[in-house]
Amino acid sequence: MTARRRRTAASVAALGLAPLALTALSAAPASAHGSMTDPVSRVSACYAQGPESPDSAACKAAVAASGGQAFYDWNAVNIANAAGKHRQLIPDGELCSAGNDKYKGLDLPRADWPASALAAGKHTFRYKGTAPHKGSFELYITKDGYDPAKPLKWSDLEAEPFVSVTDPLMENGDYVFDGTVPGKSGRHLVYSVWQRSDSPEAFYTCSDVVFGKDTGGGSGAAPAPVASAPSEQDIADGADESSVEHGGHGDDDHETGAGQTAPATGRDDGRPAGEPATGSAAGKPAEEPAANAPQTRSDATRPVTTAAGENLAETGGDSTTPYIAIGGAAALAVGAAVMFGSVRRRAARR
Repeated sequence: MTARRRRTAASVAALGLAPLALTALSAAPASAHGSMTDPVSRVSACYAQGPESPDSAACKAAVAASGGQAFYDWNAVNIANAAGKHRQLIPDGELCSAGNDKYKGLDLPRADWPASALAAGKHTFRYKGTAPHKGSFELYITKDGYDPAKPLKWSDLEAEPFVSVTDPLMENGDYVFDGTVPGKSGRHLVYSVWQRSDSPEAFYTCSDVVFGKDTGGGSGAAPAPVASAPSEQDIADGADESSVEHGGHGDDDHETGAGQTAPATGRDDGRPAGEPATGSAAGKPAEEPAANAPQTRSDATRPVTTAAGENLAETGGDSTTPYIAIGGAAALAVGAAVMFGSVRRRAARR
């Protein structure tokens, strides 16, 4: 802590305001973060391999393009003000990064990304929610004929999500929900959109999957490595290197913009970056729970929303708003204390 910060902290403590400040900070909302872990997202797979020296060629190329910090921040591929306008904001070729230059390595078109095995029929999906919030999940899958060696476009995805669920239950830190996977063959990609309902923020993932025994990128191609999700130990080990705290805001989250990065190249002028979206394909949060939303699960906990989070939904503010308000209040308190002390000293000299 700098001398300046120590002096400020001492002033607040002397005035008996420290407990009040701590109470105000504890009421600030946790910034929503997370990523798909079944099937494993690209960013999760590369983080699990280690951002400094990943094993697979695809992850090595992604780290070379984006830098290791992007993968320590594996749970923050987002747009702060998405508000359901995913197709308008995210350009073709940048779906996996959500238009964020920080994560551009995830958009590399290649057929050897670590992949998860997937089969047609019922499947239980898992999404690691390192800071839970209410919202909706929509999962899209690529069309027949998808070529992973070409940049991913909106038109490569089926028009309608094959899974739509609102406020799924949590188990051991994972959102867990069921869906029916359509019949496919060979390599495909599952694209997820998590749109919060308590703020306009949304999160995005690309998960490479393989149907059947074809694990390569085509005839004669070497099999791609199997994707593994980060373990709890992996998450804990990388927490110190992350610029976003997995349980909520990091100490400098509101300063660095982590967890609230706007798209670098997307546009918000109402014109679609890919195909026009209509109906559920527009990625709007569902108003009613989907039919496949789990209704009962033992020892499950529903996502929670803080009082401050509810305030965000009402005001339309973003996750930095409470920090600004708290900072302003603290500044007023410290300023008043300094003024009061100055007046007393002048009175004493008289």
